[in-house]
Amino acid sequence: MISVVIPAHNEGSVIARTLRSILEGARPKELEIIAVCNGCTDDTAAVASSFGSPVRVIETPVAGKANALNLGDQAAVGFPRFYIDADVVVRIDAIRELARSLEDEQLLAVAPTGRYNLKGCPWPVRAFYATRSHLPSAKEGIGGSGVYALSQEGRSRFGQFPAVTADDGYVRLQFRREERKTLSGAFSTVFAPRTLKSLIAQKTRAHYGSYELQSLFPALWQNQGESNHKTLLRLFIQPQLWLSLVVYSLVNTLARHQARRRFGNNHFHWEQDRTSRSVA
Repeated sequence: MISVVIPAHNEGSVIARTLRSILEGARPKELEIIAVCNGCTDDTAAVASSFGSPVRVIETPVAGKANALNLGDQAAVGFPRFYIDADVVVRIDAIRELARSLEDEQLLAVAPTGRYNLKGCPWPVRAFYATRSHLPSAKEGIGGSGVYALSQEGRSRFGQFPAVTADDGYVRLQFRREERKTLSGAFSTVFAPRTLKSLIAQKTRAHYGSYELQSLFPALWQNQGESNHKTLLRLFIQPQLWLSLVVYSLVNTLARHQARRRFGNNHFHWEQDRTSRSVA
């Protein structure tokens, strides 16, 4: 049986979309889905409960993704073990392909390729993701798709999820490059921020998460993978990409600056992007 853990904090507007995408076409007893509603003040739990079996809802007053992931892990029994954000869309055929790929004993962690829904996004946001699609970080192992899966051996690499900003980044660092893979034939749909301000906030959170992981787990940082820098430089020889590259570079420069300042001040407040959830 495949186990799916979905941490959800005030995701009442989107979690039905996520659960429908997973369940449509699933066979009886193929999945167990554990939705962990953490610190919710909306109808997330009620919406998830309305799906009945095989969805199990756990509620906790403690808001926090790491705590939700750990509660979901404690309740889950199956492998491979999937961890899926409550605001993405991933179909059962992609889940099956990811599960099959983990039958290769060399692979311990896999993720789908994230496809970004950019409907209604202004051109700077679209330009940012156009550049991102060319980069190693978009193609190599866990991160950015809102979904990752671990084999039983892979899950044994670490104990509980630590209280860090980037759980996917933490998981990625547990595995060498040859042990993790982003599948080019399996996809999830990720809903991009609908404003430039929200995109910068999202990237600030991502860079903060990287600084945090590098500081807390320096010995693991060698598993981070290939840098984007060389690819970005090569892309600058293509004049048709210059505008998109400038947008990408400016967004990341500003986000890194904000993240460094907040990390130096030991101050970070998780802000959920509501603009992408408005299209549910």
